[in-house]
Amino acid sequence: MLDKLQIVKQRFDEVSDLIIQPDIITDQKRYVQLNKEYKDLKALVDKREEYIELTENIKEADEIIADGSDAEMVDMAKMQLDEAKTRIPELEEEIKVMLIPKDPEDTKNAVVELRAGTGGDEASIFAGDLFRMYSKYCEGRGWKVDTVDYSEGTNGGFKEIQFEVSGEDVYGTLKFEAGVHRVQRVPQTETQGRVHTSAATVMVFPEAEEFDVEINPKEVRVDFFCSSGPGGQSVNTTYSAVRLTHIPTGLVAQCQDQKSQHKNKEKAFKVLRSRLYEMELAKKNEADAAKRGSMVTSGDRSAKIRTYNYSQGRVTDHRIGLTLYDLSNIVNGDIQKIIDELQLAENTEKLKANDDVI
Repeated sequence: MLDKLQIVKQRFDEVSDLIIQPDIITDQKRYVQLNKEYKDLKALVDKREEYIELTENIKEADEIIADGSDAEMVDMAKMQLDEAKTRIPELEEEIKVMLIPKDPEDTKNAVVELRAGTGGDEASIFAGDLFRMYSKYCEGRGWKVDTVDYSEGTNGGFKEIQFEVSGEDVYGTLKFEAGVHRVQRVPQTETQGRVHTSAATVMVFPEAEEFDVEINPKEVRVDFFCSSGPGGQSVNTTYSAVRLTHIPTGLVAQCQDQKSQHKNKEKAFKVLRSRLYEMELAKKNEADAAKRGSMVTSGDRSAKIRTYNYSQGRVTDHRIGLTLYDLSNIVNGDIQKIIDELQLAENTEKLKANDDVI
């Protein structure tokens, strides 16, 4: 353990020196990467210091107990020994998880897209419910939610809605939400009181920085059109909404949330970059998932991942067989307990794949 942590300490010292070098500071991409690495390594170095302190406490306590000349000191040493021996196994587990190679995408902001699936109007209403759930969850985490584009359902909710989430470690948290979500309940539009099953697809992309993806402007067709939906007098009168089509891939990104054509174009380009980036990332994730048989983040958008059953007040995540009878709180944004279990499952998989790390 200490040998591995010594390597971490050496790299931390290197990075600490690098981030104050003028040529690194002027290279934005390198500087951002090194700052993220510094933050991760600092957390491990702090754990290393705690580990060293505990092992020294054990050595010191053993010496006092062996001497035995001062009964009061022996009692204090025994307490110190018990505390250290209790804490060390916990600390070792924490360090093992922290030593798992980090996905560099996890620290990025995210673009989330919700699409109503099978179930007609009820699917649109459910997509709206999911949007409220994620909005409340993000608000609770102190993250900023910014709508990019949407298409409203005929009886409420959304046929499709796209939004950006910015904050700390957003993609690494929300990536577990990608897949097909099902709802089983009596729809608002149903008069017979029968339970229907509807679905919505959740897609989560890491927000790509400009230096992650370079887009040739000549390969993008730009169309301007009138906004629809809420937005005041400018709606349906000014061509402020922007649609971008990436000709080589056929990918489309559009934004109509801002009154300014320039701001809409900027946000649409951000989404287009993220979609292009996600295309490449999806290939990598599928290969990685196949390699280690992962069911947690396979990247398969058609996979049914979660069911919300209203009559039973139940939410089931099918990837890890987790069932919680707490539906009302979960749909009101309390999804952290589900994400924690999914992160634990993924870390367990990674630990098995990285047994040689320690």
